[in-house]
Amino acid sequence: MQPYLPESMQAPTPLDAVTMDQLRRWMEQGAVLTVPALWCDEDHNLHLSLGGLPAVIPRDRAALGITEGTVREIAILSRVGKAVCCRIEAIPDHGPIVLSRTAVQRDALHHLLYERKPGDILPAVVTNTTAFGVFCDVGCGVPALLPLENISVSRISHGSDRFDVGQELYVILQRQDREAGRVTVTLKELLGTWEENAARFQTGQTVPAIVRSIQPYGVFLELTPNLSGLAEADDTLHPGQVVSAYIKAILPDRQKIKLSILDTLDPALLPPPVLRYTQTEGHLEYWEYSPSNARLRTVFPR
Repeated sequence: MQPYLPESMQAPTPLDAVTMDQLRRWMEQGAVLTVPALWCDEDHNLHLSLGGLPAVIPRDRAALGITEGTVREIAILSRVGKAVCCRIEAIPDHGPIVLSRTAVQRDALHHLLYERKPGDILPAVVTNTTAFGVFCDVGCGVPALLPLENISVSRISHGSDRFDVGQELYVILQRQDREAGRVTVTLKELLGTWEENAARFQTGQTVPAIVRSIQPYGVFLELTPNLSGLAEADDTLHPGQVVSAYIKAILPDRQKIKLSILDTLDPALLPPPVLRYTQTEGHLEYWEYSPSNARLRTVFPR
């Protein structure tokens, strides 16, 4: 189990019967507390409650990079009503208890940069979707970028095509930039090879598919996040549309699936798509997407 889980996956700290002595022990031990932020004041300090006692996370200790200007204020504002990981820094005689979120984040980032290695599988939670990828919490609020090209073999145009904010997933640590203090992750290597995905289908079947790209020579349809096929050209369709597709042929040596579009579908009538992982813990040393006899080969690490 990863010692630094995403904030929303952390068990909340029990505070119903907490005493001042317990709070002092937690401060001395450097214990990590998981507590919801109740509100954010006009100076962007986060306010919390520790068993009925007021507590505050000052702005400069509410998010890594906030004082340097490398992180936007939304990193603080978006925590209202959500869990934050923090440590007790001071218990003054008067005024709120002082907490620090950045103290925990620094430890979590150090763990990711120096104690983990590329290929390690991590739990993550989506915090933001963009046109170039997805930002994930990979430990106590530490962000990692999941670039668009790392999300799946089937190409998408925006992170929201695949994920919702708050969605839990698994990712692989891909790169560690110790100088910049950043990590990059990847996902598609956990979603199966071409053969593993193609084995779920047979020639002659009709299945739902998602339009991902429209080209003059045909329409690329996503059967699974790591498996696409090509149907005949149709300029009445648009990316993101759901259709029913007839499987005309599966060609492993060419890594191709030939499809024919039968109809457009209402996605509300279909169950929500579920990511099927081939591995959710441990380490991935090597991954090859393509069949052994395919002309083109895709491998990890790259």
